[in-house]
Amino acid sequence: MAHGVHIDRLLMTLPIRKRLWAPCAAVLLVLGTACDGEDAPRDEACGEPLYGGDATDEAWRTFVDAQGRPTDSSQAVTLESPVPGQTYAMDAAPPIWRWTSPLASRLPSRETPHSMMAWLGNLLLPSAQAHLPPVTGDFYWVQVTVPGRRCPVELLTSNMEWQLDAATWDTLRAASGQDLRVQVTSAYLVQNRLREGPYRLESPRTIRVEDSR
Repeated sequence: MAHGVHIDRLLMTLPIRKRLWAPCAAVLLVLGTACDGEDAPRDEACGEPLYGGDATDEAWRTFVDAQGRPTDSSQAVTLESPVPGQTYAMDAAPPIWRWTSPLASRLPSRETPHSMMAWLGNLLLPSAQAHLPPVTGDFYWVQVTVPGRRCPVELLTSNMEWQLDAATWDTLRAASGQDLRVQVTSAYLVQNRLREGPYRLESPRTIRVEDSR
């Protein structure tokens, strides 16, 4: 009789263990995915990127929040410059990087009355911490990974080019002789909300700055 009771208890625990294993396996899968690839949690110590065009800090936050989403390269930008394996001389002027994007042909969505009222409210009754109006359009997050540097050099812009400033160029030149990796993530936002994307280059573009001496 005792033997039969033991078997009954064992059978009762099997479904429970099966139910417990499913969520545990899911957690392990998520952790494994986060550890593999480019979508690791952002280092908050890195701060905000440079901004260009109509880009705002809230648009950038949308990109950051979307880092955990799957990305593909089907609608990624075509990076015209720098070209693959681009080498710059140390004494060269800060370059201009340019790209084209399928997202640039998208028509902006019409603003809803609610969004217009929200914009007017922010304009007439600004909060203690002012915010820019929500943005709509195609945006591009350019990240340059520099060896030995904790944080990438970054720009969020609505433009189709990046004229590197002197300070940014000095940062890249300080890593002369090493591979720098340029990645561009693109997305279409409507009122700061993700509508399309994010899309990313299939592989980062590798460039170098070489001492011409």
